Order: sequence, then C-alpha cells, then structure tokens
Amino acid sequence: MVAELLVSQTELDKLESVLLNHSGKVPLHNRFRALFTLKALKNEDAIRIISKGFVDPSALLKHELAYCLGQIKNEAALPTLNTVLADESEDPMVRHEAAEAMGAISATSSLSILKKYSTDANRAVRETCEIALAKIEWDNSEEGRRHHSQQEETPVFTSIDPAPPTSGLLAGKPKPQDLSQAAISELQSRLLDTKLPLFERYRAMFALRNIGTPEAVDALAAGFTDDSALFKHEIAFVFGQLLSPHSVPSLIKVLQNDGESDMVRHEAAEALGGIATPEVFPHLKEYMTRDDAPVVVKESCQVALDMFEYENSYQFQYADGLETHAVDA
Repeated sequence: MVAELLVSQTELDKLESVLLNHSGKVPLHNRFRALFTLKALKNEDAIRIISKGFVDPSALLKHELAYCLGQIKNEAALPTLNTVLADESEDPMVRHEAAEAMGAISATSSLSILKKYSTDANRAVRETCEIALAKIEWDNSEEGRRHHSQQEETPVFTSIDPAPPTSGLLAGKPKPQDLSQAAISELQSRLLDTKLPLFERYRAMFALRNIGTPEAVDALAAGFTDDSALFKHEIAFVFGQLLSPHSVPSLIKVLQNDGESDMVRHEAAEALGGIATPEVFPHLKEYMTRDDAPVVVKESCQVALDMFEYENSYQFQYADGLETHAVDA
C-alpha cells in the first residue's frame, strides 16, 4: 500500500499561494518547502498546483517543479511536461528536467516526444532524452519488470532514478567489508567510459551510490572531469542523496569553479546544503551574495542555506509545516 497524504482545501490553497508567490513577498526557500509538501501529497491536486508554476521567471524553481512532477509518477503530469520540453525558448535546465521527469513516469506515450528532442540543439536536453528513452525501454524489458517486482518495500533511496543500478552483485547493497576495491574500480571504469551509452554509465553511477563507501564516493568524484554537464550534475545530485562528508571537498571545488556549467554548480550547492557540515556554510554564504555569481547559483545557495538550517535543527521534515494526514491508497 502507498501512503498518501491528505490536506484540507484551506491548506491546499495556502500551499498554492506560497508556491506561486501570490503575495510577491515569499522567499524562494519557503516556496521550495511548499513544493516538497505538495510532492509528498502524490495526487492530482498537487500536479495541478505545481503545473501552474512554470510561468515563474526562476529557472531553478521551474527545474525543481519538473523534478517533483516526475517523482509523483502520475501520467496526469505529462501534458505539462510535454509543453515544457517542447518550449525551445525555455531554459535548457528546465527542459532537461522535464525530459527526465518523463523518464521517471515511464509512460510509453512519451516515447515519440522524447525521440523528437533526442536530436535537440542543446546537449543536456538531447542527452536527457536519450537516457529517458533507454529507461522507459528498460522498465518494459524482462530485466526491468523483474527488478521492479523484487524491489524492497522501504529502499534506502526513495527517489525514482534516471537509471537503475548496474545489474548483478554490485547493484545490491552488500556490506562494505564484502566489497573489494576491484569491484569499485570496475564500476568506476564503466562510469568514466565515454564509449558506453550514457544510460549504462548512469547505471554504474547509481550502483556506486548504493555502495556509498568513501572509496565509492572517490570513484564518483572522478566523474567531475567529464565534459558532459548533465553527467556531472547527476553526480552532484547523487552526492546530495548520499550526504557523505567525504564528498564535501569535491563539491566545494565544483561550486567555486566559475568555468563550470550553472546546472552543475547549482546541484553542488544543494548537495552541500543537505550535507550541512560546518565547513560548507561560508562557501554557500559567499556564493549567495557574490555579484558575479549566476542567478541559478545564487538561488541554489539560498535554498541550500535553508536546507543547512533545517539539517542542523530539530524539524521533523523539510516541508511547509502544514498539518497532514496519511492514508493508505
């Protein structure tokens, strides 16, 4: 059974007002909290409200809206995501996330539009479409169906990932003492092998995430030398899931690299906010206030500092704080 959260209409209206900034005075980090409360509802009311947010000028917010629509995993979100992906005037970071969300929802009806934009002029968009197409195909394969039927009821990582972990022993969750350096090295080789399809390299990435040891973190960090911004942004996202202090030096280096893609630096900032060790605070503060920092990096640091505050508080969950009720759907 899937737990669904229920809120009153009054509470829904408040969430909508906060997310869409009806007053014009809501800080971005509060809007993010409202968004993640809506994501947790996993219903069509949440999809309807989230879908209204794509008129906002913030590429960071719209990117996160698309991510949440994918994680809700409901085909009712597809018309909105199709429109976002097809809008070539939209920020590529937002379009990429719309394509990735289609992969998360994994409906075969998305195949035609993903194929169309797999030749897009923007590299991050076309690479995301390539991965999403491969994921939908994999989900409908014998291996994919077997994988989904055998998944744990309470997995360590609850996100719907762009690719499953590499199959076999390394894809499981063996105890660290049972892992050899040779096994991690093999996954690192696959991660860095640019001759492999991106989907297969992503599979190695998520297998390394599931291992999660310092050695696995080092293997993942080696991927920051890649020339694909999409690939590097996903490594930073994975570090945000792992919350390993061992990844902090590599993430700070990415954030400080003015020559790096905005989408990679933004993801590094948010990962640092989630890890929330004391040394990350001054770096996030610096890049939130630097005049020469890109807007998406500044905004990510603002959100990351709110996450930092949350991680160092006694709050129960990173959300809007409204009263919610869980029911079995």
